[in-house]
Amino acid sequence: MPSSHSEDAHVYHGESAASVGLTSCHDCAKLQPLTNEYCTDCGSDIHARKEKSVEKTLAYTIASVVLYIPANILPIMTVTGIGGAEQNTIIGGVITFWKMQAYPVAIVIFTASVLIPILKIIAIFALCWAATHPVKNLKRMTKIYRVTELVGRWSMVDVFVVAILVTLVQMGQLMSISPGPAALAFGGVVVLTMIGAHCFDPRLMWDRGRESTALDTKTL
Repeated sequence: MPSSHSEDAHVYHGESAASVGLTSCHDCAKLQPLTNEYCTDCGSDIHARKEKSVEKTLAYTIASVVLYIPANILPIMTVTGIGGAEQNTIIGGVITFWKMQAYPVAIVIFTASVLIPILKIIAIFALCWAATHPVKNLKRMTKIYRVTELVGRWSMVDVFVVAILVTLVQMGQLMSISPGPAALAFGGVVVLTMIGAHCFDPRLMWDRGRESTALDTKTL
């Protein structure tokens, strides 16, 4: 049974669009000659690969990691009632819903606000590594890239919950809910990781794979 490495190596020996003077537009994905300065459909600039893709992706991702710390330490919302004010962090909110036996809500918030951002950050760093170092299974890395782009926006669930509660729960002196500083930090984490994933060019991984395979072939 052939290994995944041999399957990828077989793909490397095929012709790429760039090798025959073609590229796809980064905005509308239309395939066209590299000699074009602008896309014939949408008018965007034409580049064989996204300029400084890895550098931009790493910059946005590192910035999201910095914001992720206050997003989890600071309160994401403040509940003010007759008994005084109570502040809740993201994890504190998950624990509160769990104790209230609202298990589905607790699981959704934990998955969208804690698990997905962490996994997405790890995935982006792994993709940047694959774009600069040879890896064995690029098909799997390409799937990780597509999933990362797809699920990133769902991390905003916690921010949406706070926004809805702030709008609905305004009962004068009885109870009111206001957003905390963590909501802004967490929103920044989600937006920065989304921009970072958008800046990444997955074709760089395959370019690196072809270079590695060509070097191995010459060595043999």
